Amino acid sequence: MPIQFLNLHHSSLIVSNTEKSLVFYRNVLGLKQLERPPLPFPGAWLQVGESGVQQIHLLELDNPDPTTGRPEHGGRDRHVALTVASLNPVLESLESNRVHYTLSISGRRALFCRDPDGNAIEIIEQTV
Repeated sequence: MPIQFLNLHHSSLIVSNTEKSLVFYRNVLGLKQLERPPLPFPGAWLQVGESGVQQIHLLELDNPDPTTGRPEHGGRDRHVALTVASLNPVLESLESNRVHYTLSISGRRALFCRDPDGNAIEIIEQTV
């Protein structure tokens, strides 16, 4: 029987300061924080979408990746991609919070930005 994948449950990102990262993920991107299991290190779980099935897990650890010298365009770096109904509110939030972003070079309605630790996030407008 072949393996049947159903969806992506979560993606984990290394952050140096959970509270600082939550300002970006909750306040700028508007993701909802979830309860997380009692683990022996700081971090946070965030809900992506309405179902709560897809998540981003922030893991507070010493970051082995450099935060400088990364490609300016996050599409040329490892990244997490999220879809939104409309890119306009994302653009407004990033601009009002002075978060640098680049538009997708593919021509589709998408952008790339980085969190405070340099993790690249792609945000794509869902096409119907």
